[in-house]
Amino acid sequence: MVTLTDSAVSTLQRVLATSAAAQGLRIQVADGGCAGLKYQMGLEAGAGEDDTVLEYGDVKVFIDAGSMVHLNGVVVDYVESVGGAGFKFENPNATSTCGCGSSFSTSSCNSKPAGAPAEAGGSCGHGHGHHH
Repeated sequence: MVTLTDSAVSTLQRVLATSAAAQGLRIQVADGGCAGLKYQMGLEAGAGEDDTVLEYGDVKVFIDAGSMVHLNGVVVDYVESVGGAGFKFENPNATSTCGCGSSFSTSSCNSKPAGAPAEAGGSCGHGHGHHH
């Protein structure tokens, strides 16, 4: 189950109100990022066939089956800080995260060979995971 904080929901309500086409927010987990998997978010016109649809008042969140596996228990928060505002994912399943908070890996991922040293600090400045 994915949880959105009040802050995230109210921000999404504002964003969705400005978009006529978008009916909700898609949250996806994709390969990539400094820790093996990364979160992607985008406005969507509707849910797909294998999507789970979560409703928070008038905010709908669409999550496909493949991503749902990685998102179980995740809390999505909207944070405004000196470094800028944005959505932050808090994932209890993540065994390592990188500094930007948008990439993570879970222990079930076999993307790194066994015994490979974990990246200390796992910063996002290794030539990938560029900020846009």
